[in-house]
Parts: sequence; structure tokens; C-alpha cells
Amino acid sequence: MPDATDADGLTVGQVATRLGVTVRALHHWDDIGLARPSLRTAGGYRLYTAGDLERLHRIVVYREIGLGLDRIQAILDDSTADVTGALRAQRAQIAQRIDRLQQLGAGLDRMIAAHERGLLLTVEQQAAIFGSEWNPDWPAQARQRYGDTTQWQQYAERSASRSSEEWQAIAGAVTDLDRALADAMDAGVTPGSPEANRLVERHREVFASYFPLSRQMQVCLARMYETDPAFAAHYDGIRVGLATWFRQSVDASARAHGIDPDTATWQ
Repeated sequence: MPDATDADGLTVGQVATRLGVTVRALHHWDDIGLARPSLRTAGGYRLYTAGDLERLHRIVVYREIGLGLDRIQAILDDSTADVTGALRAQRAQIAQRIDRLQQLGAGLDRMIAAHERGLLLTVEQQAAIFGSEWNPDWPAQARQRYGDTTQWQQYAERSASRSSEEWQAIAGAVTDLDRALADAMDAGVTPGSPEANRLVERHREVFASYFPLSRQMQVCLARMYETDPAFAAHYDGIRVGLATWFRQSVDASARAHGIDPDTATWQ
């Protein structure tokens, strides 16, 4: 390689600044024979000519559209290479990536909306799925009350991927559970009995559609069913005393698993 003075070409640092690449990248491209400088100074430093810069510009463009260095070298050095075909193939790959990114963007939009709203259902869909007692303001109230909790985040992330049909199935499971609880109470099932314990486990399974429910959390939830006016009205509207019967059943099941209901916390 001919020697030259600094005036005959651009240094590695100057080229890196002009092209927006790193000096390390230029050194690597030189080492693999992709873009070797045509000149060197008497001290052995690389100098790039106008022709070198033209090649480097093409490398940068091809790299930005996603071509690998081996493919770039083949396009630049092989006179028989199908450049148009390679670019079309890369365009198809980019189109696929764009489509995937758009899908990811739509998924993020749903996730954000779910964190903000809880339910991604219209008011009409909510009424059709959850019944006439449902108040469409409840999700917003729940977010205001529980929005900073892990459970709200879990609930929102599950909600983001659910269809109205899936919500219908969950609502049906809740209705079936409520009916089974009422039937058990009517039949004189005693809290702590095997049948009552099975219903307590069924409640945890159904509730897991919203977020994982530990036994201690279930104790707190059952106590809220009994003391919160809205929840108590719902359960006592199914059967008078159902909220208390269920709370007693949950307490008995908790004791059987070594949990003191009187000291249980939301964890």
C-alpha cells in the first residue's frame, strides 16, 4: 500500500465522524478485507481516499437495511452478484419485521389501556356479559383503589389478551360457583367439611382468572365479601347469610392449612 501524507486522504477518526460509525468498526472492516484504506501515512496510519469513502457509504447503507457483512462483501466484490435480488429479499424481511412491530405496538396499546381501564370491553359488552347488576364504573373504581398493587398489574395484563368470549366464560364460571355455594348452604353443608373445603378451593381456582389468590388473600377477600356493603348485598341477594357462610367456610379451610384467619394479611 502506498505511503502518503495526511493531506492525501482522511484519517480513521475523520471518516468515522463523517459516516457516523465507530473507529473500531472501520478497523474491523479493514481486518476482514471489507473496506481497506488505499493509503497509509509514513507512520503507518490509515488514510481513506474518495473512492474508499464511496465504498464505505455503500457499506453503511447496506448495513442499515440489515444486510450482514458477508452478504455486503459479496455484493460489492462479486460482479455476478444479484444485487437487486438481494435487496428485494431484504425488503421482504424488513416488511415482515414492520408487520411484527406493528403487532407488538397494538399489543402494547392494549396493555396500556388494560392498565388504565381494567376491562377492554364496551359498556354494552359488560352489561351483556356480567348482567344487570354490573356497574361499568367498577373497573375505574378498582383501579383508583388498587392500581398500584401487583394484583392489579396481573389482572390488567390478563385482561389485555382476553376476548369478550373469554370474559363470558369467566363470568359463567363465577355464576356457577355462586349457585353451587348457595346450594351447599341450603343443603346444610357445614364450614370445614370436605364439601365446603372443595368449594373454597373451587373459589380460588375461579378467582385465579383475575390474579393468583393465596389462602391468606382468600381469607381477606371473604371477610370483605361479608363486611363490604356492595359485596354483602350481592351474596345475600343470592341467599340471605351466604356472605357469612362463605367467610366461615374460608376461615375453616385456612385453619386446616395452618393459617389463623384473625391474623391473615393480604400476601
